[in-house]
Amino acid sequence: MKPHIYAAAQASSINHRANRLLAALEPDDFAALEPHLHGVSLRQDQVLYEAGDPLRHAYFPHDTVVSLVAVLKDGRSAEMAVYGREGALGLVSAMTAVQSFGRYIVQATGTASQIELERLHEVMRIRPKVRQLVLNFAEAMMARVLQNVACNAVHSVEERCCRWILSMHDRLDRDAVPLTHEFLADMLGVQRSTVSSITRSLQKAGLIRQSRGVITVTDRAGLERASCECYGTVRRSFERLLPHTYRNTSATVPPRPRQCS
Repeated sequence: MKPHIYAAAQASSINHRANRLLAALEPDDFAALEPHLHGVSLRQDQVLYEAGDPLRHAYFPHDTVVSLVAVLKDGRSAEMAVYGREGALGLVSAMTAVQSFGRYIVQATGTASQIELERLHEVMRIRPKVRQLVLNFAEAMMARVLQNVACNAVHSVEERCCRWILSMHDRLDRDAVPLTHEFLADMLGVQRSTVSSITRSLQKAGLIRQSRGVITVTDRAGLERASCECYGTVRRSFERLLPHTYRNTSATVPPRPRQCS
């Protein structure tokens, strides 16, 4: 299903700078991009691309989250990357690949700014700072992917679950996160029963509250302590390469001194 593109009257009310990557651009660089940006509406569970699909657009989320998921032949899946208001999906493809590596699926209903990759190429050629921003984002994403490999190999499912809930909380900037156990299990690559057991424990500890299709964060600091060190590591990488593009407030919980197992 294609994203809904807003009509001219509606588009005039779209704030493209709700995406923090676009907001980080200098006014003249943003002005070069703005005529090519279109406001689109994305719905939860909507698939933007399947593996092998040609990539024609980049998307800059405002208040939505999109996952890049690897789907195996037996139907199992696992998340490879996630995109929110701190970045954009399709940016790396603006420099290299023209086909999707996996399935891009919308996690939460919201809006985004869409741009044709061909138009983005043109702006990058004439605006060095736009190109540098894309390169910095590509480096930050590579750091995140590499950290994910280590995280999936050595950290517990509970720690990874906490990290995932935190990452959604960061990107949506609201405590109530639309999230089902089935979807979370798919993203973590585990059984649904495993996720149900973990979320019950987190609720009992007072870190979250569950209702149908929604997980509400009730103790963010406690959730950070229960997460693995990878959450803070990835966040610091983004702050170094792309200052002020992550969550509004800085993390107040210090990194855990021990290695997670």
